[in-house]
Amino acid sequence: MNTMKISVLLFSFLLTLWSCKQGVKDSEKSDAISQDVIDQNSKNLNDWFEAQFQETVSKSPMTQTYLGIKTDDYGKWDDISSKKVAQDHERAKERLAYLKDSVDVSKLNQAAGLSYKLMKQDLENTIKDYQYRFYDYPINQMHGMQAEIPAFLINMHRVGDQKDALAYVSRLNGMKTLFEQVIENLKIREKNGILPPKFVFAKVLDDSRNIITGQPFDKSNEESTLLADFKGKVKKLELSDEEKNELYAKAKKALLESVKPAFENLIVLLEKQQQRATTEDGCWKFPKGSDFYNNALKRTTTTDMTAEQIHDLGIKEVARIHNEMRDIMKQVKYEGTLQDFFKYLKEDKKFYFPDNEEGRKAYMKQAVGLIDTMKSRLDELFITKPKADIVVKAVEPFREKSAGKAFYQMGTPDGSRPGTYYANLYDMEAMPIYQMEALAYHEGIPGHHMQISIAQELQDIPKFRKYGRYTAYIEGWGLYNELLPKEIGMYSDPYSDFGRLAMELWRACRLVVDTGIHAKKWSREEGIKYYTDNTPNAESDAIKMVERHIVMPSQATAYKIGMNKILELREDARKKLGDQFDIREFHDVVLTNGAVPLNILEELVQEWVASKNREAVASK
Repeated sequence: MNTMKISVLLFSFLLTLWSCKQGVKDSEKSDAISQDVIDQNSKNLNDWFEAQFQETVSKSPMTQTYLGIKTDDYGKWDDISSKKVAQDHERAKERLAYLKDSVDVSKLNQAAGLSYKLMKQDLENTIKDYQYRFYDYPINQMHGMQAEIPAFLINMHRVGDQKDALAYVSRLNGMKTLFEQVIENLKIREKNGILPPKFVFAKVLDDSRNIITGQPFDKSNEESTLLADFKGKVKKLELSDEEKNELYAKAKKALLESVKPAFENLIVLLEKQQQRATTEDGCWKFPKGSDFYNNALKRTTTTDMTAEQIHDLGIKEVARIHNEMRDIMKQVKYEGTLQDFFKYLKEDKKFYFPDNEEGRKAYMKQAVGLIDTMKSRLDELFITKPKADIVVKAVEPFREKSAGKAFYQMGTPDGSRPGTYYANLYDMEAMPIYQMEALAYHEGIPGHHMQISIAQELQDIPKFRKYGRYTAYIEGWGLYNELLPKEIGMYSDPYSDFGRLAMELWRACRLVVDTGIHAKKWSREEGIKYYTDNTPNAESDAIKMVERHIVMPSQATAYKIGMNKILELREDARKKLGDQFDIREFHDVVLTNGAVPLNILEELVQEWVASKNREAVASK
């Protein structure tokens, strides 16, 4: 081969090599630009999410207080008028249009894509649900405004200085206008055929009358609930006696001139509605009641399960748990039927603290001990743990008669107000010792406190996801965490383990009774009988639970549906990963994305399993 040919071939080779290198560089540049576009689009969308969140919060003084934010609105209440609801509906449509028309999902990173999917689904559901905006009871024995508004002042409105105290007075003065809106909302609902059943009225009337009992409303020796709360908070301030007395005088004036007429006007309407109310309990009585209930089940469970499927699942779960209870009966050498054992647990005093002040103190001390013990075991089960602390409190006397058995109140994101596990000690026979562990794990640690606090403390997701509320996820996690401690050796007492099963049984019965009342037209009495026949709980528990089903259709189905899904996902992941499965990593997947619908949770777990498998292959 001559020199000329060699030179040409060499030049051609070098040109090809240079072209290849340029191609790689151009490709890398293209990838970099593509990633830049993805990063910028994701940032733009997250900025938009933040702007929407801030806009919503700015229009809700109560949300600001829940979040520990103090602005010039600290002394105001939310606008709860039907006009405001209509405005929110139009805003939801505008936001959905923006997401559909202005966001290219293909140019978002994975986290922003998930946020997009969640927001879009939430907005679509909100818009679709507008037709059912009057299908609730603003005044009810569970979360009615007659109790929630005073509880908000007592538990949420912090008084750190004179300005905060004046904001408290401002809210007292604002209750007259707020309750005018409540009354108008009740009237609109009644015109639309939405009226609570008769049993509700006696309870909410009692709550309402309790608030305007005591000084300055009457000449009794006891101060009213709100006056006592206000004075207790002001006494801690570094103010002169003259300044404090001036604040007390303003509060008393507000209580007499605004709070009293607000509640009196509400009482007048409730007494009239009580006369018109019926004993029909299910929401089947509403116009398009069946459609409403089926939609409520979809929203609550975040599944497509029908009322019939949920009812049947409940019956099967009740039978399974009954069999596990019989195994515990053998452990404690109890001879007799399961019903006999239920009766024994209900009637033997050794399973209950005394119904007096000493008994209540003993319950609280043991509840705190359970939380503290569980804190020391968290590293075995979790990687991510909340920074926020948790406290245990008894439900306040003014609402303990109608409030639920136990519940959790979230703290503030900055930790200035801890999360609170509330135990209702009104009826000590409804709070058996053998259920204490399960209750503490569900409401406190590792249940709602970890889940909600971790979500609030997440740094890399939009705020709307930090405060997301998917009942099946939230309550499913709570119920799952009644079982989880057993897997690390808790529930050493078989009676406590029976208590855990009793709590799970209670949630299984909910599937049966909620659908029974709202889809099968069961009466309140039939629902109560199902609970007393199938569980060891006190009749007072059964009554409260059935009355909760009635005023909160579908809500109570979330617990068991959510728990079952989390367990199903966990066991599927364990099966697929084998030795690679780490319970702590699984819990991180569940907890570090905020609350999500169950279908999204399934996608997240499947994605984690796939990534673990890829890592295992790559390491070989």
